[in-house]
Amino acid sequence: MVDADRSADVAVVGAGITGLITAVLLARAGKDVLVLEAQFPGAGATGNTTAKISLLQGTKMSRIVSKHGVKRAEQYLDGNREGLEWLTAHCEAHGISVQREDAYTYAQSEKGLSSAREELAACKSVGLDVTWVDEADVPFPFAGGVRLPEQAQFDPMPLLDSLIVELDERGGRLAQGVRVQKVSSRGAGLALTVRTNDGAEFDTHAKQCVLATGIPILDRGGFFARLQPNRSYCMAYRVPGDITRGMYISTDSPTRSVRYAPTAEGDRLLVGGAGHPVGHRKSPASSVQELDAWAKLHYPGAMQTNYWSAQDYTPIDELPYVGPILPGNDKIFVATGFDKWGMTNGTAAALALSSRILGGRMDWAEAFASWSPHELSGIPKAMQLNMEVGLYLARGWITPATRIGDRTPEEGGVVSGPPWDLEARSVVDGVEYRVSPVCPHLGGIVNWNDADESWECPLHGSRFAPDGTLLEGPATRNLTAAQ
Repeated sequence: MVDADRSADVAVVGAGITGLITAVLLARAGKDVLVLEAQFPGAGATGNTTAKISLLQGTKMSRIVSKHGVKRAEQYLDGNREGLEWLTAHCEAHGISVQREDAYTYAQSEKGLSSAREELAACKSVGLDVTWVDEADVPFPFAGGVRLPEQAQFDPMPLLDSLIVELDERGGRLAQGVRVQKVSSRGAGLALTVRTNDGAEFDTHAKQCVLATGIPILDRGGFFARLQPNRSYCMAYRVPGDITRGMYISTDSPTRSVRYAPTAEGDRLLVGGAGHPVGHRKSPASSVQELDAWAKLHYPGAMQTNYWSAQDYTPIDELPYVGPILPGNDKIFVATGFDKWGMTNGTAAALALSSRILGGRMDWAEAFASWSPHELSGIPKAMQLNMEVGLYLARGWITPATRIGDRTPEEGGVVSGPPWDLEARSVVDGVEYRVSPVCPHLGGIVNWNDADESWECPLHGSRFAPDGTLLEGPATRNLTAAQ
């Protein structure tokens, strides 16, 4: 970035669906916008999602109604509906392929039926045109479920491409490979300290800033303590014969998410699941193998063609956090807590944030507020999550002492050593790596994810490559080299 490119009216951090739509909406209104992306557009959840554009979202509506009542749930639905309509209209206007399919929240067995029926009742209470179905044309166990017709699915990457083109046409800028380290007040505006991939650091300046980074990279506001980071996995398959139409997600565990995706080589089956809190599962690979076996059992002859994973953030009170990072702060805004439904929620967040920055307000925005009395309903969940954080913090520092003398594994990773000399050792494709296991965010000790071959912090979800390179925040720096 040259010096002339280092200031803007609004700096947007993160080039996923929320960040880029926010940037384009502001640019349309004449704002000078700079988007700062640590990796590349879609590197986070947007590029790794199953991309269901649906108002039927698993058991989400019944959980919101239970915690907040019908009125707040209606506002949540209104925001998601507006997000869906904006998204599909934009795709149609730009020739981006969208498949219209029915969405299903279903029970795999009798134990999941009560949750599915609760979702049916909640969806009806807010006016969704849902129906109950006892059967579906699928090869996997289906005990009954909720159906909502005419929802949508797509590949989000062409969407991001179209937004980048429009942003450029309207005078906005996108800088890739620049990671924001901190945001400070500077006069009447803000200074954003960024680090490039080659280690250079400099400041950019803006009047306002939007953090669209999955989980906010700034600790103020304590959003890291109000969200649970979850990792989930997805595989694509070439399947002989007919492929399942519609979009399915189960109510009972283990979660199964199924849809198809058109490709140049023909339709592919997408199967997702095996989710877990980040850094909490001993062997995610075993759960992924179980998911793969499930797909091949119910789709004989299925051949896996692709594998990927994604990270999502569940808010303590079920509703997203979209708005000021602190009450009364109209300079720094956040958008997080989409709970795996980021296509509609992320678009709604962009609509709400851009409207607020431009002096307006969405009628439904109260359900998305970053600070609101409705968070009181999440206090028990917050207490539970933060007790777990304390447990994992203590365990992370103590357990490695029991592994003193352990050799570097032939493949995989292990943390060992006394608390004053901890070391994370891993071997991937025959290459050995040694780094400090101390997460630079709040000092948690990372665990090895054998499915993704990465280090994960069990406290707040930061992720690192075997060599310590930061993959995902809230940390903003790499793991340091082992001493």
